[in-house]
Amino acid sequence: MGNEKRLLYAGFMAILAAGVGFAIRGGIFDNWGAEYGFTGGQLGAIGGAGFTGFCFGIVVGGVLADKLGYGKLVIAAFVLHVLSALVTFAASPTNKDAAYSCLVWGMFIFAYANGTLEAVANPLIATLFPQNRTHYLNILHASWPLGMIIGGIIGWVLDDKLQVGWKIQLSLYLVPTVIYGIMFLGQKMPKSEAAEKGLSMGDMFKDVGILGGLVVCFLLAIFFGNTLGLIMPGGTAKILGWVIGGGLLIAMGVLTKFSIGSFLLFFLFIAHALVGAVELGTDGWIQNITGAILSSQEGKFLFVFTSLVMFGLRFCAHFIEKKIGLSPVGILLVCAIIACVGLNLTSMANTFVMAMLALTVYGVGKTFFWPTMLAVASDRFPRTGAVAISFMGGIGMLSAGLVGSAGLGYAKDRFTGEDLAKTNIAVFESVKSKTPSAFLFFADATGVDGVKLGEAQAAKVAGKATPEQAQICASDIQGSRKTLVADSFIPAMMAILYLAILLYFKTIGGYKPVTISATPESAPAAAAPKA
Repeated sequence: MGNEKRLLYAGFMAILAAGVGFAIRGGIFDNWGAEYGFTGGQLGAIGGAGFTGFCFGIVVGGVLADKLGYGKLVIAAFVLHVLSALVTFAASPTNKDAAYSCLVWGMFIFAYANGTLEAVANPLIATLFPQNRTHYLNILHASWPLGMIIGGIIGWVLDDKLQVGWKIQLSLYLVPTVIYGIMFLGQKMPKSEAAEKGLSMGDMFKDVGILGGLVVCFLLAIFFGNTLGLIMPGGTAKILGWVIGGGLLIAMGVLTKFSIGSFLLFFLFIAHALVGAVELGTDGWIQNITGAILSSQEGKFLFVFTSLVMFGLRFCAHFIEKKIGLSPVGILLVCAIIACVGLNLTSMANTFVMAMLALTVYGVGKTFFWPTMLAVASDRFPRTGAVAISFMGGIGMLSAGLVGSAGLGYAKDRFTGEDLAKTNIAVFESVKSKTPSAFLFFADATGVDGVKLGEAQAAKVAGKATPEQAQICASDIQGSRKTLVADSFIPAMMAILYLAILLYFKTIGGYKPVTISATPESAPAAAAPKA
């Protein structure tokens, strides 16, 4: 084509815009909590809307990409990025409920645009560089941590140093948005291998099948139940959520003529749900959590530092795969173990240096998860075109919102509230939130009111905290530590899954990419087997 590198860097800039916006939003959670009085659970729900919006953007975009064309999707994403800023900026401190709605929907639209762009960028790069997908998809997604670095620095300088309003901070993600729009303008884009071969939509969905549909529709059922719960009784909303999820699963069955789908892809979907929960869910909260343990400024600096580790390492995937000899699945297994260790080390950090060392370990662990998972799906399931990797991205983001972000918000409320109630029940009763936090099937938890927690933290920084405020801050720190320990169970489960997948490839002669003329389960040896 001749424009491969320009399209690579256009996709790079598009995901960079998403990373900048994500980091800035994560850094102003404390502003929102103090200004509007939101609980940890409500802030988690706002962050979660970002992930669920991404899911719909990438799933819908992935289904339409091969039929509608990448160019039209880029235009739609650009318009939605601008619209999301306008909706978010409409939030007013004079009406808490209306502000909450503006922030939720602003986050949802922002993420929908991000998802649409990934529905373009991931299959585009997989198609342009079929012989080295792991390397180039990692380069593409190096833009995510770079965006978080830029966004984190913006938050550190404008928020902590200059105390600029959060709306001005957030508006700066529109700069890379304009740049990616210009870079994509007028570019000729290829079709996926499946589209070039003329496969129908039903053919592209067959490897996903009923098994893959179960993972997607299960998460969508929870999402619709939670969303409908905002306008109707919770029990009725949950039932309707399951009805919608079941209906979508039946529709997928009809589309694929009730193909069972690939068991390997099913397990990859489950693994990527865990990836979304631990990587993006944690990224959305890590500034808040480490900021509570140390200080707000140190939390932002550590967030930027961890992102810098990821940015640098994502250019090393080629070396690890080709020189060290680890297959993509082997890389994922090692990273899951390292991430588990890193989260536990971070939970024990008492000093800035210890936190930096612990988060370096965690940063190394989470670096290769997302792009390498996409590379594995692209290598093994070319017949799905843009569908499988778009579904995988949607599953990861939906899980990040429903499990990662919301779950960490719930855990922080629960552990902080429990610690404060245990140490000083009178203080807990005076500052507890009026809105309980709920998460999946766990019992409701009562945390600390966001405004009162913000006041206690500000008093602590100023050296004017009362004994009661000092206790609130101490319990918040303990809640943050326990939240990180709970979070570490996710990469532990991922390691078990990756080990099982690695053993599976051992039984069929090793990991190797396949072509569209061969099924993943019976592919001819295209390269020497690797562990």
